[in-house]
Amino acid sequence: MDSKIDLRIIAKEIRKNLDIERVSNQAVSKIRELEVYKNARNVLIFYPMKYEINVLELLNDDKNFYLPRVCGNLLSVCPFKSGDKLIKSDLNVCEPCSNAISPETLDLIIVPALMADDNNYRLGYGGGFYDRFLAEYREIATVLPIAKELCIKNLPYESLDIQIGTVIKC
Repeated sequence: MDSKIDLRIIAKEIRKNLDIERVSNQAVSKIRELEVYKNARNVLIFYPMKYEINVLELLNDDKNFYLPRVCGNLLSVCPFKSGDKLIKSDLNVCEPCSNAISPETLDLIIVPALMADDNNYRLGYGGGFYDRFLAEYREIATVLPIAKELCIKNLPYESLDIQIGTVIKC
């Protein structure tokens, strides 16, 4: 089995050749069909990096949206509306400037990933930010949209890795 480091390299190469706009549109459509999304009022999404699924179309829905901001080793949850100012973090991620709120407010977390497996484990970028966050807020529903080309049977995982509630393959 490939190591997480090798799999991250492979995933980034695969993503460069995807029709990410098609995958993103499919992801947004499938998310909107989920009962957990329909019933959610407060949703944490992510701002897409290059070659990453873009779920920002969801901002047009009648919900309260939030983006994560890295604070030390942790993620904080910040309100976000289309057009709000964003700044590039040290990790080269666009983050909101708004004040953080309590994560307990969230009904749903839409999680990014480089890869996912048949057991609903994800391969992130290696910082552990989402796994630490999800471990603390296990009661909040999670959804991971991912291109089917980035899904494999089994990822290597460790005790700190958190399974995702719903994986949407696009």
